[in-house]
Amino acid sequence: MTPLDKVLRLPIWQGAVRAEPLGGGITNINFVVQDAQRRAVVRIGDDIPVHQILRFNELSASRAAHAAGISPAVIYHEPGALVIEFIEGRTLTAADIAGEMLEPALQLVARAHRDIPRYLRGPSLTFWVFHVLRDYAGTLRDGNSRYLAMLQDLLQEAAQLEAAVGQIDLVFGHNDLLPANFIDDGTRLWLIDWDYGGWGSPLFDLGGLAANNGLSERQEAQMLAGYYHRVPDAALWRKYRAMKAAAALRETLWSMVSEIHSELDFDFAAYTASNLTTYRAAFDAFRNA
Repeated sequence: MTPLDKVLRLPIWQGAVRAEPLGGGITNINFVVQDAQRRAVVRIGDDIPVHQILRFNELSASRAAHAAGISPAVIYHEPGALVIEFIEGRTLTAADIAGEMLEPALQLVARAHRDIPRYLRGPSLTFWVFHVLRDYAGTLRDGNSRYLAMLQDLLQEAAQLEAAVGQIDLVFGHNDLLPANFIDDGTRLWLIDWDYGGWGSPLFDLGGLAANNGLSERQEAQMLAGYYHRVPDAALWRKYRAMKAAAALRETLWSMVSEIHSELDFDFAAYTASNLTTYRAAFDAFRNA
């Protein structure tokens, strides 16, 4: 059965049904569906163990995020399919978040960290980026990846970053703050796609927000002050810079793994190269600070 067939056979539709591919996804296959009653987004995807994506966790995180006012409602789910409310709006770009949308995006992320735990039900995953990196490295070795020659150096650098992060505060994070996961409906922002939702450090989301959207050091200082309600001191800067580099390295190794495991039509090699450049800059900033 094709993904489109699976979408059209879901038992929730009323009357005539029209489904169109929704671009932008690099983990799931997504569709916008219109029936006689409503428009909805359908995300087609099974568990992806190599990326530590388990759909029960995505479902519970999505439901809690909606209850907290962060994300659109879950309409329906079954194995391999998640149907959520369609939000009329536009997905943000890195230029948006590095511009006038930084403050509202930061406020939304802070609300997610603070409020989602109040609504979570059932088992919930932990997201510790340094475990993710070690697991990705094992997957790359098992798959005889073309990146094996650089892997040991990257893991040694990751160990330095983990030591610098040290003890953490614990929040429920989104852990995938790409600009396209923010939707602006003209009135407010929504945060979508909870594939990687899990318990971890708030600095990972803050570092990801910066690394994925090209924030300047001035904007990073603004972000840290806004989140922590104080001027960041040297200790916070060091932990933050370490986690920002780890966030960029995670996106890099995620792409390396996707090169050998994903069947989606996407240029993962180019994505790897771009993220490796971002990581190198972030690690140099950490090391030279």
